[in-house]
Amino acid sequence: MFSDKFYTGKDMAFVYDTFVTGKNFIGRKAESNAVRNLLGHGTSVCIYEPPKAGKMSVIQQALFNMRLSGVPFTAPQADLFNCRDTRSLALKLASSIIRSAASTPAEYAGIIETMLKDTRFHFDQTAFSENDEVVCLDGNPDRNDLDRLFRLPGEIAARTQSPVFVIIKEFQSILDLGEDASEEIFGIMEGALAGRPDGEKGYSVWILTGSRVNAMKYIFEEKKYFHRLIEHIPLQQVDSREIEDHMIRGFLTGGKVMEQDLAASVVRLFKGNLRYINHFSAICDSLSKGYMNEGIMMDALNIILSVNEDRFKNTICSLTSHQLNFLKAILDGEKKFSSVEVIGKYGLHSSANVRRVKDALRKKETITFDDKDEPVIMDPLFEYWLSRFYFGKQ
Repeated sequence: MFSDKFYTGKDMAFVYDTFVTGKNFIGRKAESNAVRNLLGHGTSVCIYEPPKAGKMSVIQQALFNMRLSGVPFTAPQADLFNCRDTRSLALKLASSIIRSAASTPAEYAGIIETMLKDTRFHFDQTAFSENDEVVCLDGNPDRNDLDRLFRLPGEIAARTQSPVFVIIKEFQSILDLGEDASEEIFGIMEGALAGRPDGEKGYSVWILTGSRVNAMKYIFEEKKYFHRLIEHIPLQQVDSREIEDHMIRGFLTGGKVMEQDLAASVVRLFKGNLRYINHFSAICDSLSKGYMNEGIMMDALNIILSVNEDRFKNTICSLTSHQLNFLKAILDGEKKFSSVEVIGKYGLHSSANVRRVKDALRKKETITFDDKDEPVIMDPLFEYWLSRFYFGKQ
């Protein structure tokens, strides 16, 4: 018999399917406060971390705190993940910005006719009635269209005399449009940000996020787009003890008990990744009637591995033997990958091939490199599965 109660993230002790704010938000208060302060001073920000690392939680907690303090603002949001040409990108971005500033067809049309005048953007009553499209575009956007689009949040903010915070998810997807198109878009956007009029109350900022870490590093660190225009906020590891206490409190809300040492072992296994930890804890919660023990935890681990196993196998199938050997060297704790000893031990062929393997794994977003230029496997559960089940390490 199924329960007729529908549980949402707010009802769950361990939320893993969406961003969290308020009582569910733990750690990273410094990052959230930094985002809040920068937005309050009119500074755009970017955050790039692996998928489900907490980017949106930090941003939404900052906005949550601003709302609590009585700061009026609008925050349109656009996800560029499925934008594969400049036209779809322009339409998605324009639609999210216009929707955040208006609520009726007449208001949509008014914004387009006044603030996007002399562009290819227009309002079509039939398209709105049949497909809920608030903005249409004749053909592909030109430089003028894109420039006016990127300046639109500032014009809306000046008219309403309240801030507009434009949230862009998967910003690195612009690179997928091709080198010429991405360079043009970045250049136009830089000009719009640099030429933004300052206002005490009416101003606009951009919040750019991306889960393809190496692609975002290419944009902001290698090519240095948006230099001094956008502030990068790196996310630090949440304190292990704080995560352990979060887990223990979560189980206590259902009358269940987890010992501190078991909670600590979970944090170590998932390397502090809160999304995995919350998902794992939710599975443990569903399996237990009272006391958490190692048996329940092993059952939960097998379940979360089975959920992700096909994804991990597909990743393996996309890698060459040299790339897999390089990952094994990482798991074995090797540091000097271009040394004769390591090249011979792992069959990496040559130092030139090592560089090619590194670049390939970066492009596939399987690894990244830390401040010490040491490789890091970005997905901790994939790292565990790779070590334990693919390479058979105990």
